Amino acid sequence: MEEPAQLTLAPNGTRRAFFSAGPLAAIAATESASGPAAPEVPAYLREAYYWAYLNPRNVKLFDRELVIKMSLWGQNLRLRREAFAELEPGQRVLQASCLYGNFSSALARLLGPRGELEVIDVAPIQVASCRRKLRNFPWVTVRHADAARPGGESYDAVCCYFLMLELPEDYKRAVADALLGSVAPGGKVIFVDYHKPHWAHPLKGAASLVFNTMEPYARSLWHNEIADFASNTDRFSWRKQTYFGGLFQKVVARRRVMEAAE
Repeated sequence: MEEPAQLTLAPNGTRRAFFSAGPLAAIAATESASGPAAPEVPAYLREAYYWAYLNPRNVKLFDRELVIKMSLWGQNLRLRREAFAELEPGQRVLQASCLYGNFSSALARLLGPRGELEVIDVAPIQVASCRRKLRNFPWVTVRHADAARPGGESYDAVCCYFLMLELPEDYKRAVADALLGSVAPGGKVIFVDYHKPHWAHPLKGAASLVFNTMEPYARSLWHNEIADFASNTDRFSWRKQTYFGGLFQKVVARRRVMEAAE
């Protein structure tokens, strides 16, 4: 949803934004004024992540693959491949937040012109930046919306890529339920995020330091399953795979097809 100020800060690459001085700020202000019931930037985001996501100067500075590579400990391409392995060309997909780097353009290419990609973000400045990056993909829509209230549409799949770690507990639950409610029977929600690593992982201490200093809401992913944040888990089949010594995880929730007949 927005921007980071250090390379190891926001392991996700997802960014949001608040407006301040600068050209992107003017675009952001225009965005927020358009459309009914535009969501406000949440207080937690302003308070905990302004330095990372809400400072317009950093939007361009951190929107590059090198930042993502360093913040994901060199695992960015592998984790992206794992997310994309759950998707197919021609699908209608919701991406739950704007992302730094080229994740979204790569996803747009995967889905192809017969598919449809919707990218949402709660920060107008990120919506504006993402629209510029994806302007050459007519099958992509970028809109201003909160992942906790994505809009009531139904998708073949939802991709939640390194978003959960940056949400307070109540927001984690709201977002999990909202995204799970956005897929049709047979559809799936793909969560890729942090996970508690093996006790002897050489980067466990470094990751813990990052959480303590820059990611105040991330540690709960070390103590809870992503499914724990959802209300109606029985409506989905769940599977989980971990990577890089357990430091990262992919959780896929597929909505049971039998619901279509109910």
